Formats: sequence, structure tokens, C-alpha cells
Amino acid sequence: METALLRFRVSFSCHPHPHHKKIAAHHRVNNEIPGGYEDEWSPKVLSRRSLLATASGLSLASSTSLAFPGEGLAVVKQGLLAGRVPGLSEPDDEGWRTYRRPDEKSGGHGVGWSPIIPYAFSVPQDWNEVPVSIADLGGTEIDLRFASPKEGRLSVIVAPVLRFADNLGDNVKIENIGTPAKVINAFGPEVIGENVEGKVLSSNVAEHDGRLYYQFELEPPHVLITATAAGNRLYLFSVTGNGLQWKRYYKDLKKIATSFRVV
Repeated sequence: METALLRFRVSFSCHPHPHHKKIAAHHRVNNEIPGGYEDEWSPKVLSRRSLLATASGLSLASSTSLAFPGEGLAVVKQGLLAGRVPGLSEPDDEGWRTYRRPDEKSGGHGVGWSPIIPYAFSVPQDWNEVPVSIADLGGTEIDLRFASPKEGRLSVIVAPVLRFADNLGDNVKIENIGTPAKVINAFGPEVIGENVEGKVLSSNVAEHDGRLYYQFELEPPHVLITATAAGNRLYLFSVTGNGLQWKRYYKDLKKIATSFRVV
């Protein structure tokens, strides 16, 4: 304990950084922030009692948020796993892999939403998952991104249908939302960031295992979109590439786009 306290004290005294005051302000003792924390919680006047209480709080927080062995780990296991969870199969004879959204992957849109129904698609073996940022186009509704430096990139947007209508229930089909034209006009901007009027080159309706999929090709920008619905969510699967990628790998990009399934 003495060693831990010494290290804690040194970390305050050896790094006089302006952010330390802000960080210290959030360490509560008995659910209260000591008054005048900008002075009393500075390295010069931090008492041994405050240091002991703060170190104890940090130890408890660490065991919970970082999933150290003990009760904190049990708490983490009860929730959904955050971040990226691998879901790619091994390459088949043609070098293509299938991605299936893992059941353990976190995601959703707040309290009351059912778990996201898994989806799957196929990609060439040089495609891999890339991090998703909430600052990206599509915001927090982007569930997944994949990319290939050679061929292009893709994304999966999972949007609550309540943004479109409030009387569709919890087992929505894409045809309940509307016609292909209605869906692409309403949700296409989610993908390309602008109105889709005049950009839809083609549209098609495919059926797989009783579920309808609306398929679109837009230009510009070069993008293929597959849309369907399941549960209380709309799925927008988009595949895109720059001009050269579109010209060279259109066949692969088209195959990826039409491989999307909600499973």
C-alpha cells in the first residue's frame, strides 16, 4: 500500500500539468467533491487522508471499468461486449470470406431496443474491418465499416424505423416502410450525405428466404446500396469506391453489395 501511495503522490507532483486539476475534480469521496478543489486538491496541500480515500476510489473504479479479476469482471460480463469483435470466416476456394455479425458485439439505440438481428455478407480476403467513428457520416447508427486499399470500402447503417414512422411495430418488413423509391429518397442521404434526386441509376427488388431487399446503384458518387428491414430497424448496406476502383473492380463491388443478408 505504501508503494502504491508513493507512486500516486509522485504522479501528482512530478507532472504539473493543467489537466490534473480537472481530473482531480472528478474523484469524489463519499459522493462529494471537496470544496475549492482547485486549491485543496493540488499537490501542495493534498492531505494523507484525501490521498488514501482517492486511491481507494481509483482502485474500485479500476477493478470495475478495466475488468480486473473480481467483482468488476462479473459486472462487465453481464453487459454487451464493446468495440470490434471478429466475425470473418476463413477464405473459400475463390478467396472470399463471409462476415457474420457476432451475437456478442455491442450495439443498439438505447433502452427498449431489442438486440440487433445479425447480418452477413461476403468480401474478398483483402477486405478487413476498420474502426467506426461517431463523427463519420451516419453518426452513431453506423454499425460496421470494412475496407480494402485496393478495391474500396463498405459500411452498414442500422437505423431505427421510428425515425420514419411510429406505427410499424417490432417486426418490420421493408415493404411496410414503402416502395424502393420512397426508401431511397428517405434514407439515401444517410449514405451519401446529400439528396439522391437524379443520382439513382437503377433499382431492383430481390427476395431471399422470404425477406425483400431493395438494391440501388447511385452515381455520383459511385455507390451500391442494399436496404432491408428486420425487427424494428432498417439496414442500409453500402459499397463504394473511387473512379479507378469502380472501373477495375465493379464486378467484385457488385457481388459484395448483393451478398448482404439479415440472418
